[in-house]
Amino acid sequence: MAADARHRLSRRPAIDAAAPGPVPVALAGAAGPADAPRPVVSHGCWYPSTDPTGERVAFLCDRGGVPQLWTGPVAGGEDVHLLDADPEPVTEVAWSPDGRWIAYTVNPGGGEHSRVLCVRPDGSDRRVVAGADAGSSAYLGCWARDGSAVAVTVAEPPSAYRDPEPGLAGLPAGWAERDGHATLLGGAGRGVVGHRRGTRDRLSAYLVDPDEPGAATLLATETGAATLRVCDLSQDGRLALLRRGPRVRREAVVLRTEDLGTGCVLRVADADPWIGRFSADGRTVWLRSDHEREFAALLAVGLDERGELKDVSVVAERERSDLELLAFLGDGRTAALAWNVRGATELELLDVESGLPARRVELPHEVVTRVARGGPAGMVLAVSGSQRRPGVWWAADGGVPARTPWSSRDEDAVPAGRPPVRPVPVRLTSRDGLELGGWYYRAPGRADTDPAPCVLHLHGGPEEQERPVFEPLYHELLGRGLDVFAPDVRGSSGYGRSFVDADLGTGRFAAIEDVADCAAHAVLSGRADPRRLAVMGHSYGGYLTFASLVWHPELFRTGIAVCGMSDLTTFFAGTEPWLAESAAYKYGHPERDRELLRALSPMSRIDALRVPVLAVHGEHDTNVPPGESEQFVRAARDRGLTAEVLTLRDEGHEFRRADSRRLFRRAAGDWLERYLGE
Repeated sequence: MAADARHRLSRRPAIDAAAPGPVPVALAGAAGPADAPRPVVSHGCWYPSTDPTGERVAFLCDRGGVPQLWTGPVAGGEDVHLLDADPEPVTEVAWSPDGRWIAYTVNPGGGEHSRVLCVRPDGSDRRVVAGADAGSSAYLGCWARDGSAVAVTVAEPPSAYRDPEPGLAGLPAGWAERDGHATLLGGAGRGVVGHRRGTRDRLSAYLVDPDEPGAATLLATETGAATLRVCDLSQDGRLALLRRGPRVRREAVVLRTEDLGTGCVLRVADADPWIGRFSADGRTVWLRSDHEREFAALLAVGLDERGELKDVSVVAERERSDLELLAFLGDGRTAALAWNVRGATELELLDVESGLPARRVELPHEVVTRVARGGPAGMVLAVSGSQRRPGVWWAADGGVPARTPWSSRDEDAVPAGRPPVRPVPVRLTSRDGLELGGWYYRAPGRADTDPAPCVLHLHGGPEEQERPVFEPLYHELLGRGLDVFAPDVRGSSGYGRSFVDADLGTGRFAAIEDVADCAAHAVLSGRADPRRLAVMGHSYGGYLTFASLVWHPELFRTGIAVCGMSDLTTFFAGTEPWLAESAAYKYGHPERDRELLRALSPMSRIDALRVPVLAVHGEHDTNVPPGESEQFVRAARDRGLTAEVLTLRDEGHEFRRADSRRLFRRAAGDWLERYLGE
């Protein structure tokens, strides 16, 4: 398996060689706003945010090899411009309501730390507004309704913040109080500092004026909350809607901006962080929430003058389906509701004030990942599906969506002559009676009665969900004659709150057994060859891959673990404090549940490993440090087994650069073809 100068596949557990940064794809006038050439390869466009008129949209696109910030017309034409040519992956974007600024989030160096920038719509006057310190991260929140300020959350490690002082309590280091406001001070960055076990990040939410980014107004400070995002501000600015808390324990908080006092607090679901919006008078919050429910629904939360709870009513709900996206169109009263129906999206438009029945919107592909307003009654959708790469579509007046001309066509998604594979849904029952689901991809040209070599691919989270979207990795494997079965084991989202919580604590052992049950189902259905099974996955899926190889060593011929945990004790010692806060609820507390964590750790059963293993990791991953892959590979090699590490340079927990993803797909395909071939 070949590797380029920036990535290296080695039989050694660790790779230390330095590597140059990526070279971006040449674009006309790349130093500033530029007309984009027609793409010669398939690309993705996603995360749309429109200007106040709804005529132009800012979005993310990877046509240059890495997700970057672009703008283009909504209704037609190819007047597309690159606003930031830096080779730093962009992850979020929000156009200001007054049209003067576009805010966006980048990941410097491809790692997990982030910063928030603002740029003018013509590409000029680019500036960092939060997260410039190398020891901190900043996350994008909402804009004030008049566009005067953007909300940001700044996360700093425990060693970076100081004890509260008189005045505005709890300000992070680098900030000072001036005239009742928090002000960001200048100075050199401190660099990334490690943390002690048990210490936690401090998260602080601010309102920042891009015209004067050195000054900010403090909204909230949390320690160990795992996440804190400002989702909306009322029209008069009196109230703020925040989402806070660790994964699977998120809360919606209504905050009074005058005294920073807390109004009401309600539970909300995971998934999309944009949980709701205030009504025009600020007396109602339209909230996407699973408060006292199994599945998320649209709630109307009544508020008094102090933002405290008066009443809660259900506006829209579905049986056994989560409301996963909520957005409001330009009139402020029409809500776009995206329902997760067995992994696919059903989209509706609802007038939240009239009580009239919702109107269904026909979708061109299976899954909607984001909805933004597109004019007074229109909307812009980020759409994906099993037949296409992500694209941006526009629907005028809530009508039939049309593809924007700068999004990839379906026929560009795969090489000519090889149509994308549409998966079929799968339902099965685990050994303890729990119903599981997933999607099965059959390699082209194979007869239905011919048992095939099959790869079980396990998603991360655990509370993610397998969706029928275009996955280049799957098509790489399918093109090599390998089937792919992508199941949802217990702990996944989309099946209700009880299913998400079914893997807590000792339930993790049952999740590992779910993997074996899914493999058995693929074999007993006649699709998979029992002699040629492999398992692979990313993040938590990487953990399950390590675990499955040592809990069921006779079942799989090989495995590929991507950014996976191999020892939960060392994972807790090395991960980010905010992630440890969430993980303790999912896996067990690193002090109180030490024996459980040891029993759940693949390293504790390494002697049972019998098959070759490939571990893949981003060199800058601070969520699951690379040492988790290295120690498993080292232990496997000490026992005489074939084991290798592929380290992807300039990548973190997610692989955002096109060259890294291509190398990973080729390496995975070569490895699996080697061990699952005839």
